[in-house]
Amino acid sequence: MPPVLAPEPQTLLTRGWSDYALLDSGAGKKLERYGPHTVVRPEPQCFWQPRNAAAFDRPDAVFDPQAQDEDDDGRWRFAGKAIDTFPLAWRDVRFTGRFTPFRHLAFFPEQAANWEWLDARVRARGSNPPKILNLFGYTGVASLACAAAGAEVTHVDASKKSVAWARENAELSGLSDHPIRWIVEDARKWVAREVRRGSRYDGIILDPPKYGRGPTGEVWRLFEDMPALLKDCATLLSDDADFLLLNAYAARVSGLSLAHLMLEATQGRAGRVDWGELALSEDGPEARAIGLSFFARWSA
Repeated sequence: MPPVLAPEPQTLLTRGWSDYALLDSGAGKKLERYGPHTVVRPEPQCFWQPRNAAAFDRPDAVFDPQAQDEDDDGRWRFAGKAIDTFPLAWRDVRFTGRFTPFRHLAFFPEQAANWEWLDARVRARGSNPPKILNLFGYTGVASLACAAAGAEVTHVDASKKSVAWARENAELSGLSDHPIRWIVEDARKWVAREVRRGSRYDGIILDPPKYGRGPTGEVWRLFEDMPALLKDCATLLSDDADFLLLNAYAARVSGLSLAHLMLEATQGRAGRVDWGELALSEDGPEARAIGLSFFARWSA
């Protein structure tokens, strides 16, 4: 029996927590709080007007892009002394925020909606801890959320620097001795070897970029490479696997297109494919939300 496609999309909202909040948005920008720091970053889809325009003039840091393309790098301007790194937390996970030259701060807060879902799925296994594979794992917050909930995790990223940051975050979270494998490798090569080895996982997470390069120059292109990789990932799922989660940031993709790709990859399994959008939400009764990525997930 093939999986059932959810008839309607879901919007998974991330609202503020102790170390993060979307304070205001509008005029092509968003005003956020990361720990003690207020930050202004470009966000072209915020067509509306800010509720408090004056607050955008008093942040601790502002990102100036080098071009209008949201993928281009740029530089940070600080109101006072330049800020390099600072501590953050989400539930039991501790990690380091960094002012990177790519607009973000070494993690993506809208992913907290996925972290909550992953935490619940892992804990539901009870005394049977799942084996989780996290591909394109970046600085490791999703990996650590799963590990803190009790999973055995294999974390894969093509960037040696990102994996080093993830290991530092594991130490901060008190998870250094937890069963986490840290792999610096091209995701496609790693998965292909795992298929040949007959490895199995109870849950797999994919959060690929639109474009990237592997450690030895391999080129990754989302639209060209994702279908084959997702099928290989479905092959790695154990007989009693729990989930396969795909997240994508790309202007030409949609939650529905990811859902149909997921249906194709998991056609030999029962279960359900949910799909939709991840969004950051302001707080308050008239909160506005910014859609930032799309997801599809198969679950048993």
